[in-house]
Amino acid sequence: MLWFYIFLSVLLISLASLVGVVTLTLGEKRLERILILLVSFSAGTLLGDAFIHLIPGSLDHGSSWVSIFILSGILSFFVLEKIIYWRHCHEVDCPEHSHILSYMILIGDGFHNFLDGMIIAASFLISVPVGVATTLAVFFHEVPQEIGDFGVLLHDGFSKGKALLYNFFSALTAFLGAGLVLLVSLAQDRVTLFLVPFAAGGFIYIAMADMIPELHKKKTQTFAQSFNQVAFFVLGIFVMWTMLFLE
Repeated sequence: MLWFYIFLSVLLISLASLVGVVTLTLGEKRLERILILLVSFSAGTLLGDAFIHLIPGSLDHGSSWVSIFILSGILSFFVLEKIIYWRHCHEVDCPEHSHILSYMILIGDGFHNFLDGMIIAASFLISVPVGVATTLAVFFHEVPQEIGDFGVLLHDGFSKGKALLYNFFSALTAFLGAGLVLLVSLAQDRVTLFLVPFAAGGFIYIAMADMIPELHKKKTQTFAQSFNQVAFFVLGIFVMWTMLFLE
């Protein structure tokens, strides 16, 4: 039954790759307003899951290496961006991307989704509620990213169908990541001692290095815009906190 929950969650994350199609039905200004709130909410869920679920879950297992594993997660995601130009684009049109880098985005997202699958599987191995919380955090992070990636691919000449298809194929690598963790766990049940705090470090890096700076890009913001961003950020943390009551 646990495997069913894991692969169902991974399927949900993979389907998030198709959300880019909403860019075809919303105006650019409205989409930008929605995206920035999604980024705020996503940053809150990632940090909330890391500090409320993943790190406490790691400490409960009694590993003295938790801090090192968290730092290794932060370092790994930092190096990943440096090596393969992985960008968490949260805008419909990202001018820093070139046509060549569109394929690098797909490759980077494929590896990113592979890690997501590993993280989700490892979280479910701690408990079902922790797995559900992590799935939600990953999903809400994927939505603005996939919308941004879809916009970049369209901007670089991909057809709508090709952009959706490539994004979806890239997302399917999450199944490989989940399957690898489950197979390894059959032989070594202590795999979560490393993967869970590693995931927490990755979530912290994504939220602090990629998503929160996105909220500060627009130098002139009204009080209402800033308030809404903070409110959605806190809401993301609150959603992760409410997941504690499922445990």
